[in-house]
Amino acid sequence: MTSNEISKGILKALGAVVGIAALIYFLYALRTILLYMIIAAVVALIGHPIVMFLKTKLRFKNSSAAVLTMALFVFVIVGLFKLFIPMVVEQGENLSLLNIGELESAILAQYSELISYLSNRNIDLSNSLDSSQLLSNIDFNIIPNLFNAVVSGFGSLSIGMLSVFFIAFFFLKDSDLVERILIAVTPAKWESGFQTSFVKIKNLLSRYFIGVIFQISILLVFYATVLLILGVKNAVVIALLCALLNIIPYVGPMIAGVLMIALTMIGNIEADFNAVILPKVTWVAVGFMAGQLIDNFFSQPIIFSKSVKSHPLEIFIVILAAGLLFGILGMIVAVPAYTVVKVILKTFISQNKIVQGLTKDL
Repeated sequence: MTSNEISKGILKALGAVVGIAALIYFLYALRTILLYMIIAAVVALIGHPIVMFLKTKLRFKNSSAAVLTMALFVFVIVGLFKLFIPMVVEQGENLSLLNIGELESAILAQYSELISYLSNRNIDLSNSLDSSQLLSNIDFNIIPNLFNAVVSGFGSLSIGMLSVFFIAFFFLKDSDLVERILIAVTPAKWESGFQTSFVKIKNLLSRYFIGVIFQISILLVFYATVLLILGVKNAVVIALLCALLNIIPYVGPMIAGVLMIALTMIGNIEADFNAVILPKVTWVAVGFMAGQLIDNFFSQPIIFSKSVKSHPLEIFIVILAAGLLFGILGMIVAVPAYTVVKVILKTFISQNKIVQGLTKDL
């Protein structure tokens, strides 16, 4: 190999490195727009069956079907906001004016009640809790500050939602827009396989995201029913928050359980501990666990096995691996990303024995 060839090879390698670095920087600089496009794509996938129904059954044109579908989304979002925002604003105002000293005293009083209740039943947690200095390390000022931050964040959230809806409308109106863009940068020899994969991916992910909405709806109805029966304040809003947290696999339900119990206690913070708070919290915990059993043994198996054609154990391993590698965000996107990979592998290397085993149901 001559020095000239070596020099050309080095220059090509440097060019490739610079090009990759420039692409990464470009994507990082436009990360907000990319996030909007990803969310818009999810919205479009959820709305795709509605658009197809309007076009095939009711003979709507593309534009009319997309407008009606987006109007339906806006109606649902506005309804949720009307339910959710007043509570957040009200609680934010109340907590911003809250006497933190009184709040801390009330929580410490309930802590003493809990320790006394457990001690009467020969359960001693006071030493371990005192050694951990859990309560002494809590800054109670974070509570009103957190709600104020949530309220102030609604302005930027509304801008983001408008951007997402605008992009999603065009994804729905021109359903093959993304496909045409991707095909334009795909080598000619892969175009046929790519088109097949894209249609399959779009159908599977559409069914998956609709299944997730169905899963959240079941939990929302169940949690809201339990909390309303028990007379918990802001029952529907608490149920909605806990149902949405269930999107995060494994970690989300744990956070939701703690949140549901904590908000129940805060809503009854001035009530008698033994007569009111403890029984109510116990039944809330029982209701939450019942909801999780329904979700784990009914909702999730149907969604995963029917929508993305994957075994529950297979999904568990994928989510666990994604969580270890990429954290909570990895756990959220693990199932749709894994579905995309499976479809691509089946299209291009279907003769591989491992691929055949993983994609036999696709």
